[in-house]
Amino acid sequence: MNDRQLKLTFDIDPLQLMSADDIFARADEALLRKLNEDRRLEKKPARFSGDSLGEYFSMWANTSPEGGLIVSGMKDKKNGDGFEGCLRLSSEELNNLEKGGRTHCPDAQFESKRVEVRNINGAMDFVVLFRVRYREGLVVRTTKGKVFRRIADEKCELKPEQIRELQADKGEISIEQQPSNMEWPIEFDQNAIDQFVLAVRTARGLSESHKRADILKLRRLGVDKNGSFRPNVACALLFASDPVRLIPGCKIRFQRFEGEFERTGERYNAVKDEILEGTVPGLIHQIEKILESQLRTFSPLDAKGKFFPVPEYPKPAWYEAIVNACVHRSYGNGMKNMPIFVKMFDDRLEIESPGPFPPFVTPSNIYETHQPRNPVVMDALFYMDYVKCAHEGTRRIRDTMVDMRLPSPEFTETKSGHLSVLVILRNNIKQRRAWIDRDVSKIISEAIAATLSESERIALNMAAENGMITISDANRALNINWAAAKRLLFGLTKKRIFQYVRFKPLEKNVRDPNAFFRLTSNAPLPDGAFEQKIVDDSEIDE
Repeated sequence: MNDRQLKLTFDIDPLQLMSADDIFARADEALLRKLNEDRRLEKKPARFSGDSLGEYFSMWANTSPEGGLIVSGMKDKKNGDGFEGCLRLSSEELNNLEKGGRTHCPDAQFESKRVEVRNINGAMDFVVLFRVRYREGLVVRTTKGKVFRRIADEKCELKPEQIRELQADKGEISIEQQPSNMEWPIEFDQNAIDQFVLAVRTARGLSESHKRADILKLRRLGVDKNGSFRPNVACALLFASDPVRLIPGCKIRFQRFEGEFERTGERYNAVKDEILEGTVPGLIHQIEKILESQLRTFSPLDAKGKFFPVPEYPKPAWYEAIVNACVHRSYGNGMKNMPIFVKMFDDRLEIESPGPFPPFVTPSNIYETHQPRNPVVMDALFYMDYVKCAHEGTRRIRDTMVDMRLPSPEFTETKSGHLSVLVILRNNIKQRRAWIDRDVSKIISEAIAATLSESERIALNMAAENGMITISDANRALNINWAAAKRLLFGLTKKRIFQYVRFKPLEKNVRDPNAFFRLTSNAPLPDGAFEQKIVDDSEIDE
């Protein structure tokens, strides 16, 4: 990473930066009053207990990265927002409340304490604050066998296929290590496997005595069974001739939309809609070619009068986002039918992959946390030169965007029928439209551009970025007098680089306040406008 600091301005409530542990350690009446229910905190009435409370213990124990808090004896905004307290409970009710986690969700790991508060009647009272921690390596169920997880600000019961996905995320089971049940070797691309085996031998200094199956087993891509190699799901994702037969969602759907919004029905605005399928390496290759053909470049002039191509987005950013989507998406039962979506709009590029963030990963720590959901696939892609270093990818996305003076990438977890991770890269739409729609390199050659003065190049770039330039614009921007600005723009017009557009007939000493200059173009003129040829500069007074 370059030695530099990115200066960002935040207007964030410090309370939002407190972790669940911070809140538990510092909890008092004042702090609890300030906190709303969110990704860290749940408020419950004093008599909310039993199986229902156990569901919230399950929820926090299954919600990465840190679980959360339950305040018993405090109403939320929907029910009055205040402390009703727990003094009203009988001794038996209070005992049942404080041991409710162990009774109704015994695998949850938690601690509790009483926090003194003044209740809604003004009397001294207390609430019970539970700190429920995220449980690694185990899906935490209630005594009724139900599993819950926090999604946004809601408690959601998981379906069987979602539970299996959570088990994979927690390492309780491994989707990658499941048998693929595909026939070896006829259902696999042997050429691709040979290239991979050679790469592993070379990188690790292994001899030819290590056979193909030995290398695959070494990289955890299968096991021996009854003397034969048995490929697993990871091996199929990488090398199967038809991986879609095993994982129907092993696809990428690319859509390019006209404008900045996705419309439906008769107003559906996709100008390109293509579904790609294949192995993970194959998908990366296919979408790379499509994006290279769809993403555009613009060609501003540099200080030496040379055109230099600037991409709409830096390739390392969008390429890394694609690789991350393929490597870190969910391939388990609950998500195996869902493809990756790549959507291109005028102002942004969106990459959406099935499944939530991997455990312990959040938008706030994504640049520092390395927690691959599919480590075997990621390991193999390292040898195939798709993946570079641990958690370097997200940093590369951010740094290359910032280097091009584009907004930093956005990482969010969305819920639209299912959980998914959405990465958004935004472009400089004003600059993009100016240079793509009016590409200066198509109007003049570099030979002519090299003859232009610095002021002429600045005027040229201003016209491209803004779609037009006036004499007054040039006067102010170039810090030259009005007459000099007029001569400069007229000179570019005589060279047929600019078009002079008027709305009033040309007469000496008759001003046309709407007149402007634009890059030479076949695009229609505004209503009532016409192109004015310049013959004698002195006849025009704008």
